[in-house]
Amino acid sequence: MPVEFIGMIGVKREGGDGAAVHVIGGDVDTGWLRDFAQAHEQAGFDRVLVGYTSTAADGFVVAAHAAAHTERLSYLIAHRPGFVAPTVAARTVATLDHVTNGRVALHIITGGSDAEQTRDGDWVDHDTRYRRTDEYLSVLRRLWSAPEPFDHEGEFYRFVRAFSEVKPLQPGGVPLYFGGASRAAVEVAARHCDVYALWGEPLAAVKERIADIHARAARFGRHPRISVSLRPIIAPTEAQAWERARGILARVIETRPAAAGEGAGLRPQAVGARRLVDFAREAEIHDKRLWTPIAAAMGGAGNTTALVGTPEQVAEALLNYYDLGCSTLLIRGFDPLNDALEYGRELIPLVRAEVARRDHAARLAPHEQEAPRR
Repeated sequence: MPVEFIGMIGVKREGGDGAAVHVIGGDVDTGWLRDFAQAHEQAGFDRVLVGYTSTAADGFVVAAHAAAHTERLSYLIAHRPGFVAPTVAARTVATLDHVTNGRVALHIITGGSDAEQTRDGDWVDHDTRYRRTDEYLSVLRRLWSAPEPFDHEGEFYRFVRAFSEVKPLQPGGVPLYFGGASRAAVEVAARHCDVYALWGEPLAAVKERIADIHARAARFGRHPRISVSLRPIIAPTEAQAWERARGILARVIETRPAAAGEGAGLRPQAVGARRLVDFAREAEIHDKRLWTPIAAAMGGAGNTTALVGTPEQVAEALLNYYDLGCSTLLIRGFDPLNDALEYGRELIPLVRAEVARRDHAARLAPHEQEAPRR
């Protein structure tokens, strides 16, 4: 099973002290964006996430600029349904798919914070947002494949002779990744997603959630791939890695933003973030390497569970998630540019080599079993 590595890019240098939790805010520095994307391509990442907030730069424009300065790297654009009509989004994404030569995917994030939603004028409740996302994605996919105009009348959208002359370059349409841990989110993900994205939880919890999404998706004839998001903190020795981790935690606590849902003691609205806080309360370390104090300090925000150790130890931990079925590994560091380059030198090659070795062994196994005895 191939492994996909995803990083994350931003538009402006953040966290000069090596303790950046977020990378998507600030004014646009086009030179930094170009260099950040090229660094990920050089490091061997397959794709990078372009994040979304209600105050950040537009992800479609960011991805278009970065794609113009890279050749192989693909882009996972976070997209929040409900603020642009699905007819408009379908044409925008299909056009960008052609402009980038098939290097885009969408990461559907319906929204887990009322404060985020109301900044853009959205006042509907959590479950209603997911019903809207369900309808939105149905229209989106239909526009990407419909050979002729169609009418649509649903709970949230009504169109007459909706049509997109431009279809995605990628066969089957632009891939849809999906984030969300609530019951409402999982139901919509099961119906629509190509890749279901998990935050870095303990192995037993991830195994349970994979079984759940696959069981739900099977009702729709689907079997989504699984992504897991983690923050590797690596160093030449294990002691140095833990020292580095504690230093990052101290700087995160010192500089953390006073934003809704972020900070020690705050109860975030997003179910996925609440789960990280709960795991942090259970234990500081899960499964030998999954370290939770930064997630606790940030109230679960920012995808902040870490894997701490030497490159070999963290590679082994990532492979444990791969063994559960997580074929997409979203990894990013607290020193975003330098960590991406270090992952490319020290971490990604180890995981790829082991996956290739296992795949080779799996291909040989049936032939070895069939070989006649002498």
